[in-house]
Amino acid sequence: MKRAFSEPKIYTGGADAKSWSKLPKKEQRDALAKDWYVYYSFRDPSTGKLKRQPNIKAGANRYGTKRQRYAHLRTIQRNLTFLLEAGFSPYADNTELEGELFDKRKGAPDKGAIQSIEKQGQQRETIGPKDGDIPIGVTEALEMALSIKKRTLRESSFIKFRSRAKRFGEWVAQRFGSGLNIALLDKRTVMEYLNEVLQRTSARNRNNARADLSSLFQTLEDNEIIAKNVVKGIPQLRTQPKRNKTYSPNLLAEVENLIKENDPLLLLFVRFVSYCFLRPIEVCRLRVRDIDVTDKKLYLRTKTKLDKTKIIPDILLEELPDISRMDPEHFLFTPEGIGGAWDTSEENKRGYFTKRFKVVKEELGLGMEYGLYSFRHTYITQLYRKLAKDHPSFVAKSKLLPITGHSTMDALEKYLRDIDAELPDDYSHLFEK
Repeated sequence: MKRAFSEPKIYTGGADAKSWSKLPKKEQRDALAKDWYVYYSFRDPSTGKLKRQPNIKAGANRYGTKRQRYAHLRTIQRNLTFLLEAGFSPYADNTELEGELFDKRKGAPDKGAIQSIEKQGQQRETIGPKDGDIPIGVTEALEMALSIKKRTLRESSFIKFRSRAKRFGEWVAQRFGSGLNIALLDKRTVMEYLNEVLQRTSARNRNNARADLSSLFQTLEDNEIIAKNVVKGIPQLRTQPKRNKTYSPNLLAEVENLIKENDPLLLLFVRFVSYCFLRPIEVCRLRVRDIDVTDKKLYLRTKTKLDKTKIIPDILLEELPDISRMDPEHFLFTPEGIGGAWDTSEENKRGYFTKRFKVVKEELGLGMEYGLYSFRHTYITQLYRKLAKDHPSFVAKSKLLPITGHSTMDALEKYLRDIDAELPDDYSHLFEK
């Protein structure tokens, strides 16, 4: 009788595994860049001919060395050989085989090997490459996801997003080879990468990397490139956020006087942060057309909303130069002065003014806890404490809410707590006996 199956063999990327140590490094790298798998044929009952069955990888290509991959696939090969000799058939129900033959002889596969091999074939039909197809590599898949995300993210957000995706792709290529199929990445592998990010940087960076990767993998799942977003199940780590410190009254006067004497453009930039309570990057987004001097309004894109309207207080209008004849499409703040073209990213613009302010910090010996954002904290604190002198706390916060631009009272109260704006009255009398 003709044999029902061919002997399971291991494909090692076109290289001879037995003479691996003698191969040139380039051939080794090229081989590891390809998928390794166990393959075999089984006689099709309908035709009586041997038919190539789905390749069995079982996560072998997660390993980055020949030794690890080959050892993993050898185990699969041994298990499959045992099962085939015991009567396993990819065309039949193997339930009875599991109950009768497992663990009855030395060298039997672990319980569940039949289901594992069958599942591998099923997955290959849904998320893996079919015979003759080119697998979707990690780099290619990430680029595909990035091209989609680029249309939904702001420029400043996409730059960081793309950078984190690129670093992850480079890590995967270095660890498992550039040709690793994206469908083979699992939760454990992503966790290993995030743990390395944590050790190298901080919990905050690790959480940011996790969030961006989860968004990318969700895009791949939505477009049926992968079956499941494995990053979604990875929890965030608790972090201790770092915030810019509020200036004391004396320090504030010293900082502003130094800026006034040496950098009038930076002073006006600071005034927008201080009087309109804008974030530095929001000031960088302002164009001439966004400033309505007649109606005393400014229009901006914020962190949470596409468009927002805020009033321009008279104290700021008095310091604003005449912009009526400037090109409406020009940016309000540029390195050369007010109103001009500035073709660079928002991140670079914010970084430019941060560096200008760094000169002031260095002269005064201020640490990294003080920044442009500190002016926003300081002036909101001043405004709240003045309002709280004449009004109950809730009324003061209600008046402050539309000025700061926070979306809810809860958000404002949390912000005030974070910057220590709300302090109790002197409680010395409580210690008196």
